[in-house]
Amino acid sequence: MLERITASLPSLAPAEQRVARLVLQDARAFARLPVRELAARAQVSKPTVVRFCRSMGYGGLADFKLKLAGSVSEGVPFIHRSVDADDGTPEVLVKVVDNAVAAFLQYRNAASVQALDRAAEAIAATWQTGRRIEFYGAGNSGIVAQDAQHKFFRLGITSISTSDGHMQVMSATLLQPGDCAVIVSNSGRTRDLMDAADIARRRGATTIAITASGSPLAHSCQIHLAADHPEGYDRYSPMVSRLLHLLIIDVLATRVALRIGEPLQPLLQQMKNNLRAKRYT
Repeated sequence: MLERITASLPSLAPAEQRVARLVLQDARAFARLPVRELAARAQVSKPTVVRFCRSMGYGGLADFKLKLAGSVSEGVPFIHRSVDADDGTPEVLVKVVDNAVAAFLQYRNAASVQALDRAAEAIAATWQTGRRIEFYGAGNSGIVAQDAQHKFFRLGITSISTSDGHMQVMSATLLQPGDCAVIVSNSGRTRDLMDAADIARRRGATTIAITASGSPLAHSCQIHLAADHPEGYDRYSPMVSRLLHLLIIDVLATRVALRIGEPLQPLLQQMKNNLRAKRYT
């Protein structure tokens, strides 16, 4: 977007060029400042600011600032852009998607490769020795636990998932050394999940937490995959933490599949053949 503005400079009127240079000097500031301040900084009228935005192919200043903020957010660790009650569909679309993209990029930049390798190694070793792999979650994290089971099952790795606290405690009690429990929680403070993790660890199983840094669950598990996203609880807050957890599961499952390697290939091919035969008969 900034490259396009730079390329358009020679064709703009002198006043619009001053607005363009203001964007190029500090895109983040331009995206958040009101039109009055923008006009004053560029030493032009407020209509000139709007005219520049339209000359660049956007519907007006609001549309231009939304797209600019979205472009800028892709290069920074995290920008939370709250949804307002009077936002229209275009604003909601941009803000919800941008919040998710920004959270993913923050995770990509901050993720511990060592922790991911340890978690993948533990799950692969559990599968190779025929031991139990279990996923625990509650609420939205329970949905992630179910998705994790489905994701690993598609890779030929059998596991179970449960979101019921009583089932988690009973299931954790049956774990033994060599088994693996993956516990998913945004806050890392859910009592049932903490109890299940504690039981699983005392039973000798490897425990992996996908949760916030510094939380009780993060401290109680042997391997911690940090998922740091401050979830808002107002009615307009996008549910980004669940998407982040699903992304981490995808990264982990892919790494496990690569770690196991060749032994999975015949099984996956047979699974694909059986699905194809079922689909077309």
